[in-house]
Amino acid sequence: MKILAKELTIVFLLMFSTALAKAQSDTAVLSKPNPLTLSGFVEAYYCYDFNQPGNNTLPGFIYTFNRHNEITINLAFLKGSYNTGRVRANLALGVGTYMNATYAAEPGVSKNIYEADAGVKISKKKNLWIDAGVMPSHIGFESAYSPDNWTLTRSILADNSPYFESGAKLSYTSDNSKWYVSGLVLNGWQRIQRPDGNSTIAGGTQITYKPVDRVTLNYSTFFGNDKPDSVRQTRIYHDFFGIFQMTKKFGVIGCFDYGMEQKFKGSNDWNNWFGLAVILRYQPGHKTAIDVRAEYYVDKNGVIIATGTPNGFKTTGISANCDYNILENVHWRVEGKLFNNADAIFPDKNGVPSNRCVIVTTSLSIAF
Repeated sequence: MKILAKELTIVFLLMFSTALAKAQSDTAVLSKPNPLTLSGFVEAYYCYDFNQPGNNTLPGFIYTFNRHNEITINLAFLKGSYNTGRVRANLALGVGTYMNATYAAEPGVSKNIYEADAGVKISKKKNLWIDAGVMPSHIGFESAYSPDNWTLTRSILADNSPYFESGAKLSYTSDNSKWYVSGLVLNGWQRIQRPDGNSTIAGGTQITYKPVDRVTLNYSTFFGNDKPDSVRQTRIYHDFFGIFQMTKKFGVIGCFDYGMEQKFKGSNDWNNWFGLAVILRYQPGHKTAIDVRAEYYVDKNGVIIATGTPNGFKTTGISANCDYNILENVHWRVEGKLFNNADAIFPDKNGVPSNRCVIVTTSLSIAF
């Protein structure tokens, strides 16, 4: 009987340990994070241009918050993301005046693709990825997604360089996350579909260095042709910026971009343009922020911003905005800005051009 009791005890312990192991395994499976996440964003705004343009559209070099005297949507999107640690993908479809203006050259349903990309980690030990599809641009410190930006509206530099790009990217992030390096093969300068008659592929690079958590230094490039082969003109673009969070309350962003493009096919002469921007931020509390921006953009030959005037586009801008976080995901922002150009390029409601443009914008955004 003692032997039988001992055997039954051993069997019971084996059964209990097996059941416990299975329960722990089931719990681990149940607690494993879901690789699929859904999110969304809506940003409504009202904008008033004191020149009162007759077509209710702000000057053509403005692609975000560009409708005058209307309550409308700048950007609204729904996004699905999938990430297992070795594989990742994103799909976001968007609407709004930003999509209408920025994707005007794209055909059909491509006009509504805010993001659509897939990637795979090609190294087991290192953070080395290949991604392909429609992706956020590797140029600049501002994006279409407002919560990521210090200012309500975008700088002239941001509005007139790519917000998105399509192609393939090889990227590497160092083990200590201080370095990020990528090389890209692209369909063109802010293109999903290449222009008809264009058989060329563009490219780009990006190097980001974060020596400490509060400092980010970046250098990005673009090179390629964005026109049909019959009028091929090589374009080269350099983007430099630094983000410095000096203290918890004070921060500075500085940016300088320089571009050049052949004057005509096979030419050794180049048209040049450049821009710079400086943003100062003060955060008196976790719910509020005050930002001041000064910027300068020169494109005499109209490579990016054509005016048809003697001095071309030679514009100084200054803006100030105040932000209030109603909730963690709900932001209310107000901004006033002034543009002054060397020539009269800002038409009023009667079509009479002026050197100056004063714009006030307010927005309410919700991320979920």
